[in-house]
Amino acid sequence: MTTNKATEMNINDLGFLRVAASAPKLKVADCDFNTNEIKSVIEKALKEDVQIICFPELSITSYSCGDLFFQEALQQKALTSLIDLSDFVKEKRDIIVIVGLPLKIKNSLFNVAAVLSNEGIIGLVPKKFLPNSDEFQEKRWFATGTGIGEFNVDINNEVVPITSEGMVFTSPYGNFGIEICEDLWTPLPPSSEPIMQDADIIFNLSASNELVGKYKYRKSLVLQQSARCSSAYVYASAGVGESSTDLVFSGACIISENGRLLTESKRFSLDSEVIIADIDITSLRHDKLVDTNIIYNASGYLTEIECPILPISPEKMYRSFNPYPFIPSKGEENDSFTDLFNIQTHGLAKRLLHTGVDKAVIGISGGLDSTLALLVVVKTFDLLGYPRENIFGITMPGFGTTDRTYSNAVSLMKSAGITVKEISITDAVMHHFDSIGHDPAIHDVTYENSQARERTQILMDFANKVGGLVVGTGNMSELALGWATYNGDHMSMYGVNSGVPKTLVSSLVRWIADTQLDNATSKILHDILDTPFSPELLPADNEGKIAQKTEHFVGPYELHDFFLHRMIRFGDRPKRILFMATLAFKEKYSSDEIQKWLRVFYKRFFEQQFKRSCMPDGPKVGTVNLSPRGSWRMPSDAVLKIWTDEIE
Repeated sequence: MTTNKATEMNINDLGFLRVAASAPKLKVADCDFNTNEIKSVIEKALKEDVQIICFPELSITSYSCGDLFFQEALQQKALTSLIDLSDFVKEKRDIIVIVGLPLKIKNSLFNVAAVLSNEGIIGLVPKKFLPNSDEFQEKRWFATGTGIGEFNVDINNEVVPITSEGMVFTSPYGNFGIEICEDLWTPLPPSSEPIMQDADIIFNLSASNELVGKYKYRKSLVLQQSARCSSAYVYASAGVGESSTDLVFSGACIISENGRLLTESKRFSLDSEVIIADIDITSLRHDKLVDTNIIYNASGYLTEIECPILPISPEKMYRSFNPYPFIPSKGEENDSFTDLFNIQTHGLAKRLLHTGVDKAVIGISGGLDSTLALLVVVKTFDLLGYPRENIFGITMPGFGTTDRTYSNAVSLMKSAGITVKEISITDAVMHHFDSIGHDPAIHDVTYENSQARERTQILMDFANKVGGLVVGTGNMSELALGWATYNGDHMSMYGVNSGVPKTLVSSLVRWIADTQLDNATSKILHDILDTPFSPELLPADNEGKIAQKTEHFVGPYELHDFFLHRMIRFGDRPKRILFMATLAFKEKYSSDEIQKWLRVFYKRFFEQQFKRSCMPDGPKVGTVNLSPRGSWRMPSDAVLKIWTDEIE
């Protein structure tokens, strides 16, 4: 359970809803003990500002009562306990509770979930699919909920709706549906229906016993259903208080969101287990908005029930925010980086094969971007069986080139076994300054961009000379910020890095250096990794070191990549991005610093769209991409005011 100190804000207005799943201590057929334990867990949940909590299947009686379910005494006691719980929740006023019990309706017994709020028992959901093989014999005791129809049940003078068609419980902050245990394991889980009627969360009351290997499979079902439905899935399963006559239950509780595991319980605990998570309702709704296959059923064939949920302003979040969303976790980096490198390589290979070109021209600066691009080109040529000598690496020292970057550029090219060319741009740019009447002592945008365009002209013309293809080196973060000279380094014949953000460029190069190369080449790459980001268009300082450091001007790339991911992947508004970034980078940047660079991000992102509108082809490698032909279509004349007003 991850908690972070956050500024006290209404997290519901920011798009989050706090939920919990619990496997309480139970005793078989002891409704008083079970009800008191459920109350105790609710008290703990209230202290953590939980807004909805789910308990296991048949949690009031326990799941493993067997033929005792036929006993009227147990049936009546379960109903009395439900009424007691309902009165308890009414007093608390600010939590929704979902519990399970056997409920006799007319002459049939049903396995149901009851939803309790400060208004009483507001809905009953019956289990539809009853397991009846191996260790399960539910059809011996219960009737299936598929034929129950739609009517009201009188419980303690309260009229409570129940229906086989399903229910959607709605609130200002999120909507939810319910299914029970086996329902999830079927080919067509009932939870898909409330999702199509605008539910954001599915709660599953379960009593799934443990077998060797079963936990992984069960968790995969939860994760897959949450991903398939673009929803959150809250799974609460019976614990060790259940009978061990033939089966053992572990109290497995899981909360997932769109295929991602948020938290899970400690299994086989002798104490009541509670897990809590803050569900990102806004992100889930964004995914459904862009996925037109998830169609909202406006006819509303499921019963809709309003839930009273009060807003909360907690001091901490039960959720972590990854500050580096583009970078894979340690356990996944080998597979992810291998895929990424292959996507870049095979994209370039297809372009070379299609054009019939067997030569490539690339500018090598001694920086990270051109390093990654060169590594991609080398691997592509090896894949196609082309000689590495057909790769023309050109280093083009200018006014800002330092000995360190120049040395690394030359060493890297020689180590790769490609054809090395050195073409200084100094004389050509000075002649150009003279032609256009620019004073070279004035280090303005003309001074900088003239160098970038001269380098691009050299690459293009040399490619014409040798019959090659110019491979671009610019990354996606630079495209987002417009940190590229229009028709300068902005342009190429194929941009292999155009879908790779700066933070991922660094991580990928480090992985290649550590796992794919010999020690000598790896040492060069590590020195490049330690070099500050710079276009080197301004003269070096008095010590011959880089004076023009990119992040001093545009801000930290790690922040901009976080902003970019939240804005494009989830459609987040500025106040949500600021809130999440403050938590993600709380040890590194103040809220004021983040707000400052967020302002810079939006300003540059909107102003520089015209560069992205005519960017070269390049492979998409992740869910976020800025290609105008695929993932991001934006007019170059869009007005920024809505976003800047919110930032301010």
